Order: sequence, then structure tokens, then C-alpha cells
Amino acid sequence: MSQISIILPTYNVEKYIARALESCIKQTFKDIEIIVVDDLGNDKSIDIAKEYASKDDRIKIIHNEENLGTFASRNIGVLNSSSPYIMFLDPDDYLELNACEVGLEKIKNVDMVVFDAYVHRVKFKKFYRFKQDEHFNKNKFLEFLFNQKHFCWSVWAKVYRKNLILKSFEYVDFKEKLCYGEDVLFNYINFMLSESFFVSQECIYRYEFNDNGRYENKNKEILWQNYKDKKRSFELIKKLSCDYKKFNEKLLEIFEIDLINLKNRL
Repeated sequence: MSQISIILPTYNVEKYIARALESCIKQTFKDIEIIVVDDLGNDKSIDIAKEYASKDDRIKIIHNEENLGTFASRNIGVLNSSSPYIMFLDPDDYLELNACEVGLEKIKNVDMVVFDAYVHRVKFKKFYRFKQDEHFNKNKFLEFLFNQKHFCWSVWAKVYRKNLILKSFEYVDFKEKLCYGEDVLFNYINFMLSESFFVSQECIYRYEFNDNGRYENKNKEILWQNYKDKKRSFELIKKLSCDYKKFNEKLLEIFEIDLINLKNRL
């Protein structure tokens, strides 16, 4: 059994997937599993992944029966994983080569590890800019989140325990079709299920702004779908019962503003 599974939900990323896979294959920690989830795009992404898989038996390709979106594809990757720990990689991004080594070291005594990341638009810069490495219990971590310029909702640059992700599927349909705002729903549940956190200043992830990606895209049809997906995530979170009333109230205020901003782009 491998120690860490890296899951890549894959849809029309033929320009980037080789770089992402190379960053997985060349990890300094070798006892890993690389799961590519084919969400039925119409380019050569999966052909490229198959070529890599023919040369490295750590790569497993899972084919969705229909297009399910990013949220479901990631979750299907988790269900098909064999490792106790999970990392997610969007195939238009890539990992630092020590990501798994550092991630495995940090996750041993906590439920979740949150790393910093480099983001690249014009030049690379740190994204979260954490001031120091810190351990948190859940209450302190939720307080910490609201003090960040960026709210740490991304599933990338984190290490999760698989057993807690599987438990999260008791609270939401793992096949919920979402391609935008899905990180918020996923992490909201996993934040609530986790009791201990380690936040690291170290950058293990390189995020690339992709003009054709959902965040940057200006296509009206995609923007409308983004709005609907974010609204659906928001609705699902509101339905979840949670003891952290103060956190929820503030979070829902932020979500309302996000939805208004998305709607204004339509």
C-alpha cells in the first residue's frame, strides 16, 4: 500500500498534464500513488496520461462514465485510492518535488496540513503568506482562517487523512456535480471533521493562472455555470448542521458577498 495518493481530476488539460505528472513522478518520496480521473474531455489529456502510465505503474487512470465535474472526480479518486493520506493536484498546476516527503512528515500527528503555495500570473509569489508554522486545535484554526487575506479554501497545498474524507461523504453526495466553489464545500466539511491542524510556511504547490480555466474565464456561459455552482455549494453548506455558530454566521456573510460579485460579472 502506498503512503500518499495524489489525485488529478482531468478535463481538457493536454497543454499542462505532462508537467503535472512529471512533478508527481519525480517526487523525492517514491511510495506514492498517482490517480488520474478522466472526466471525459475531448482533447488528448488522457492519451498523454496513458503514455505515462505505461512507463510508471504508480499511475492509475479512472474513467468516469459521464462528465461529473471537479468535485465528484476528486471524490471518485479518493474512493479508488489505496493510501491513508490524500493530496490533490489540478493538472494545470504542479508540485514542488519534495511535496509528498514534507507532507507525510507533517501529517503524522494532526488531521490536516495546510501549506503555503506559489501562485503565478506575471511572476511567482507566495499566496497565503503565513507568518509562521503553527499547530492549531479546531477552535483556534477557525479563528485563524478569518485573519487571512486569502481564506485557504483551495484543496491544493493540503494533506488530508483519507478516513476523514470518506466520513465527509456522509454529509454530502460525493457525486454532486460541481466545477466551481467545490473547494469551499469540500473543505468546510473536512474542517469540521478535523480536530487538529498544522499550518506551514513552506510552499509545496505551484498554482498557474490559466486563461481558459474557470476562475479566469470570461465566457458568459461558464460565468453563469460558476454562479450556479457557487450558489449550490452555498446552499449545501447552509443545510449542514454545525456547532460553530459564530464561524458559520461570518462565513455565510462572506459567501453572500462572493455570490453578489459573481452575479455582477454576468
